[in-house]
Amino acid sequence: QVQLVEFGGGLVQPGESLRLSCAASGSFLDIDFMGWYRQAPGKQREVVAVITRGGATSYVGSVKGRFTISRDNAKNTVTLQMNSLKPDDTAVYFCNARVFITTFLKNDYWGQGTQVTVSS
Repeated sequence: QVQLVEFGGGLVQPGESLRLSCAASGSFLDIDFMGWYRQAPGKQREVVAVITRGGATSYVGSVKGRFTISRDNAKNTVTLQMNSLKPDDTAVYFCNARVFITTFLKNDYWGQGTQVTVSS
C-alpha cells in the first residue's frame, strides 16, 4: 500500500505565494514520475507540473515562470512552489506519483487533494 499525504494550500490574495508539499510512504521500490495536478470547479483535472526522478521538469503553459516543482528522492517528497498566484489558479491540487511496486510493475497513486484559493 502506498500513501501520498499533501501539506500546504489555503487562501491567499493575488500576487502572493504558497508552497505545497507531498510525502509518499508505504511499501514500494522507488518512485518514477512525481507531479501536481489541479481541478477547478466544473473543469477537468489538468496537469500542472511533473518531475522525473532525475530532476527533469515540465509545466503547463499557464504556470511557467511562476511555479517551481522540486523533489527529494531520499525523502520521497515533491514540492510545488507557487508564486505570483492568480485567481485562475484557484483549484484543488492533487499530488501524483508513479511508483515502482516491483522491478517491472508501476502504479499511479494520488493524494487526497488540498484546496488553493486565490481571492482578494
